[in-house]
Amino acid sequence: MFAPAPQAQPQQGVQFRARAAAKMAAMDLRSGRAFWPLTNGLMYTYPPLAAPEQADVLVIGAGITGALLADALSEAGLDTVVLDRRDAGFGSTSASTALLQYEIDTNLVDLSAMIGRADAERAYHLCRDAIDRVRALTAGLSDDCGFRARGSLYYASTRKDARMLREEHAARTRAGLAVEHLDARELKARFGIQAPAALFSRDGAEVDPYRLTQQLLQRALTRGARVYDRTAVTRLDGGRTWTAHTDRGVPVRAHWVVVATGYEAETFLGRRLAQLKNSYALATEPIAQAGGELWPGGCLIWETARPYLYARTTQDGRVVVGGEDDPHHSPARRERSLPRKQRRLERRLERLLPHLKPEVAFAWAGTFGETQDGLAYIGPKTNGERLLFALGYGGNGITYSVQAARLLTAHIQGQAADDLRLFRLDRSAGRGV
Repeated sequence: MFAPAPQAQPQQGVQFRARAAAKMAAMDLRSGRAFWPLTNGLMYTYPPLAAPEQADVLVIGAGITGALLADALSEAGLDTVVLDRRDAGFGSTSASTALLQYEIDTNLVDLSAMIGRADAERAYHLCRDAIDRVRALTAGLSDDCGFRARGSLYYASTRKDARMLREEHAARTRAGLAVEHLDARELKARFGIQAPAALFSRDGAEVDPYRLTQQLLQRALTRGARVYDRTAVTRLDGGRTWTAHTDRGVPVRAHWVVVATGYEAETFLGRRLAQLKNSYALATEPIAQAGGELWPGGCLIWETARPYLYARTTQDGRVVVGGEDDPHHSPARRERSLPRKQRRLERRLERLLPHLKPEVAFAWAGTFGETQDGLAYIGPKTNGERLLFALGYGGNGITYSVQAARLLTAHIQGQAADDLRLFRLDRSAGRGV
């Protein structure tokens, strides 16, 4: 467990200067026409920072991670300020496809070999628990934010992967996770998908990440939190309190700072913890289907190949499909790649679910971070420090962020947060990037 930072021991002269601040300020996190902000419109607006602020906790980043943190911190009675250099929810959150799965991008068998069986199983169970936490969050809001419980179908891309799925099924069963193994015939009969084998779990869900972000920020506001967007932090000075200098010329002072800015967190870390990738996605026009479901159960679908194809549905009967990941070089190159990637995703969707006959309505791409072990980075850079990070990298970004909000709120309050050890930032020496 990380002990809370001592109240009386200032961190003298600690500065994190945004060396690449100008470059980062101009960086676009997505390309194309992302579905969520376009379909929802500008739900709420937030002012830029205009006067100095003081708070118990400053959260840098007003995407889904920052919103989850603001909600948890304000519920705990902590005075909270949230800043974002963009409009709230318009960064990586707007490009997320928001498949909520307990399955980590690294299979349980492989993760066990990396970090040990007990820790790997615990990581999987934390992601499983996060789905229930999102269900409870949306049940307590005036808007369900498109939350729907969905199963998760993980199909074998090759015959070799089918053998791997048998081992994965055994590992998950030993871990107490409810999962079925389907052979090719069962898979075709139940889901209409042609593949050598699959694992099916009833533990999964889908949500609208932009709506959830906005609704959580609005709830935090009712508890006294303040949210400012279009305000970039240019420098952090650490002492008995942190001072965040901004491009608005006015500071925010806080006892704790939580950085929830995805890969842009390297500005404050001084190093990169994840490999940057682009993921491409499209959303179809609404598809009319007898019985209402576009495929049996409307489950989340993804495959064993890396990078993998993934698909889900929306409340209004669309299909969202994504994949075709590639290394991130620049927003311009990502933009040029989008038409070609869209065509590939269309063809792959048609092969996977030929009965749908979809028409594409939106296509976009987003940049995300990927770690070697598939786990998030959550906690302080060094033990005892009041500068914390909530970096939900990989395909489980939202479920990791749910746990980050829980664990970091407990840590700030001086409560036990033992699970932080799984996500510590210094683990890269032994098993990370």
